[in-house]
Amino acid sequence: MLNVAKVYNTFLSHGVDFFTGVPDSLLKNICAYITDHTPSEKHIIAANEGAALGIAAGHYMASGHLPLVYMQNSGLGNTVNPLLSLADEKVYSLPVLLMIGWRGEPGIKDEPQHKKQGEVTLELLETMRIPYVILDTDEDEALAQLHEIIVSAREKSIPHAIVIRKDTFGNYKLQNEQVNTCPLSREDALKLVVDHLHETDVVVSTTGKLSRELFEYREVKGHGHGRDFLTVGSMGHSSSIALGIALEQPGRRVYCLDGDGAFIMHMGAISNIGCLSPKNYFHILFNNGSHESVGGQPTLGFRLDFPSIAKSCGYREAFSATSEAEIEEALNRLDSLNGPVLLELRVKVASRDDLGRPTTSPVENKDFFMEFLSHHE
Repeated sequence: MLNVAKVYNTFLSHGVDFFTGVPDSLLKNICAYITDHTPSEKHIIAANEGAALGIAAGHYMASGHLPLVYMQNSGLGNTVNPLLSLADEKVYSLPVLLMIGWRGEPGIKDEPQHKKQGEVTLELLETMRIPYVILDTDEDEALAQLHEIIVSAREKSIPHAIVIRKDTFGNYKLQNEQVNTCPLSREDALKLVVDHLHETDVVVSTTGKLSRELFEYREVKGHGHGRDFLTVGSMGHSSSIALGIALEQPGRRVYCLDGDGAFIMHMGAISNIGCLSPKNYFHILFNNGSHESVGGQPTLGFRLDFPSIAKSCGYREAFSATSEAEIEEALNRLDSLNGPVLLELRVKVASRDDLGRPTTSPVENKDFFMEFLSHHE
């Protein structure tokens, strides 16, 4: 495994001192080191990967210095447009380093949402004509690769990619964690929400540990899983999925269980929700101020006034709760309200070490969910 300090210092020694992107579990150690050792104006955790590429483009044009954009390979989809219509040599010809975590690498066991993306990651880079290296785990070889790709990016003035396999980087724990004194864990708050739901209500849950916790709690309660759509991939799109359901089945209460990172990633979706104003739409936002599932990098969750944002986009009601008593009171209040409503639940960063994963496949989850939707309105 590579020493993250040596990799970071190699970037600095080559004049690469600006970093932006969206955290990934395969990059969590290097991202944590970047967070701890880079001035805040030189390290921007972006709303999504496409936005990160835009930030990097602006940095390059203003400074002339090569920037680095980090992401999970699933985030390549968010960058295809700016890579091809902004940074490409046939448009503005902008040199950018992409550091990409290779989830779902063929032959490496991973979750189903990463399988196809893992299979096509290298082909996608080749199709976009982006030169790349798969970073070696031998330190001397890896540092030589970084030197060569940085030189090439500058000479050719186009994006280049550094592909990162599982276990490439050695361990490094984030030191500068933001203070979070919220009393309840996300799982504790989630149980309060689930216990409040009615039998005909449906749930669309966001990407990450929240969906895993929901699956396990349904198991404990013996509820089955037909009422829940677990959005295991496509981060940031749960709210739109829930909107599509709510519009088609206006007689059913639809709950979107969202996360702060996912909400921020595609925040524009709530303007559609507010404008269309479905009365049966209830948006529960679990805000722990962290990309917890991919290493605990901070989000802007605790710096944003989510209720005010929702209200300005047309939500009928929007409010926050933190303690167990406040959450119980807020959930009871929902029963008398028409949607769309946003309820922000502020929670601490905490999850069980023994948290499992869904034992049903995504296709089985979809089939159970559609069966429930067709018979239980």
